[in-house]
Amino acid sequence: MLLLGLQKLTLLDFPEKMAATVFTGGCNFRCPFCHNASLVLGERVQSGEPISEEEFFAFLKKRQGILEGVCVSGGEPTLSPDLIPFLNNIKNMGYLVKLDTNGYRPDVLRRAIEAGVVDYVAMDIKSSREGYARAVGLDKIDVSKIEESAELLMRGNVNFEFRTTLVRELHGDEEIIAIGKWLSGAERYFLQTFRDSGDLISENFSGYDKNETVHLLKLLTPYIPNAQIRG
Repeated sequence: MLLLGLQKLTLLDFPEKMAATVFTGGCNFRCPFCHNASLVLGERVQSGEPISEEEFFAFLKKRQGILEGVCVSGGEPTLSPDLIPFLNNIKNMGYLVKLDTNGYRPDVLRRAIEAGVVDYVAMDIKSSREGYARAVGLDKIDVSKIEESAELLMRGNVNFEFRTTLVRELHGDEEIIAIGKWLSGAERYFLQTFRDSGDLISENFSGYDKNETVHLLKLLTPYIPNAQIRG
């Protein structure tokens, strides 16, 4: 596993749990508004493994009985060939596991769920199906893979959430309504507005203000009644 960062305590990343978050390197998307550009490309991905698995699991051992869960984020964790045994090792230490994913590897997501090594999945929904390629910074994309992952989660075999980061230049009324129709009835869906982290893949993107975000939420709730604003 290419581990490029560790947040030793978070009260936000894993719903209702005191957790740590570990960040993996590399991604199959190039979302221009990505706030973790250094985990996706550049020197941190090329420089090897700044955090060894031994160091990571030694940290978890010290936090047993204090932390409840571990979030595995990225980058895109499902690109790692050792992901499932890595998650299994975390589970064997008594931790709950949350997996953050872009959903483009439904085969890996399915295996993780079937193996029982994830307790919660957060899947990013980048845009409507029609706008996906633009939102992820690629010329072409096989949206059926995103659809397969979404359908897998909506079967209810694992706790999950969908989430969309709202970017003014990419998401308007049409995109939000299309997402609502596509994922109608989803149990948990969060809208979160874009903020410039200073570590972006591209520039010149902006977020919505509170009132505008509430407007977009109102467009979504006829299809996803439990949708909420996060942050």
